Amino acid sequence: MFKLTSLNLNGIRSATSKGVESWMAATRPDCICVQEVKAQAADMANRFERMAGLQGHFHYAQKKGYSGVGIYTRHEPSDVVIGYGSAEFDTEGRYVELRFDTPARKLSIISAYFPSGSSGEERQQAKFRFLAEIHPHLMKVKRERDFILCGDINIAHQQIDLKNWRSNQKNSGFLPEERAWMTKLLHTTDEGGGIIDVYRQLQPTATDTAYTWWSNRGQAYANNVGWRLDYHLATPALAALARAESIYKGEKFSDHAPITVDYDFSL
Repeated sequence: MFKLTSLNLNGIRSATSKGVESWMAATRPDCICVQEVKAQAADMANRFERMAGLQGHFHYAQKKGYSGVGIYTRHEPSDVVIGYGSAEFDTEGRYVELRFDTPARKLSIISAYFPSGSSGEERQQAKFRFLAEIHPHLMKVKRERDFILCGDINIAHQQIDLKNWRSNQKNSGFLPEERAWMTKLLHTTDEGGGIIDVYRQLQPTATDTAYTWWSNRGQAYANNVGWRLDYHLATPALAALARAESIYKGEKFSDHAPITVDYDFSL
């Protein structure tokens, strides 16, 4: 089995102080995709490049203490792709792709952090620009290779993906345009789709147990007033190999919970 985890750290230093490294050592994922590292190369040196026996590969934001993604892996990749070729968003540290190619297959694991538009209209428009860019990129990757993209997508797709869907229909993360983007990506017959939401494939009706993010306001976590923002998005051949999923809530490393899927393949 190939065990793949995704976790928005909300700062690698903060998450490490809350025990994420020992959790990684205990659960032994093959790869863990992380988002919101909130650190630069100098901050990571001699401390966070390797964690729990896994080697990290990162895409840092130019802005200090902001964004940044990484993949920790037990297996040596055949290639590392930093960024997806965006003039606007590659400076924000939002995409890293590890390729594990052999003569028999082309396979990528991607860690991505989609923009949040919750801070205001300017960032919401940036989020729409990102969605418009990343969609054709993912379609191009799909034509060339199988992949699993893990990350904080910052979109709850359906009503069952957040607790208070009625009151959030005009809020970033559940806007009609964002949900329509997801619907197109996940469409089974549309040529602009064909990507599988792996968690929903395994748990098509889960509601309260599906959430991966909780606001720090009020008693959101205690009352499980959550959103499902963290995904495994896979090409059909890899999605078909997904066997089991889990969202870990035994410890709280950040405002997100880690989501793990076991796939019936090995690198």
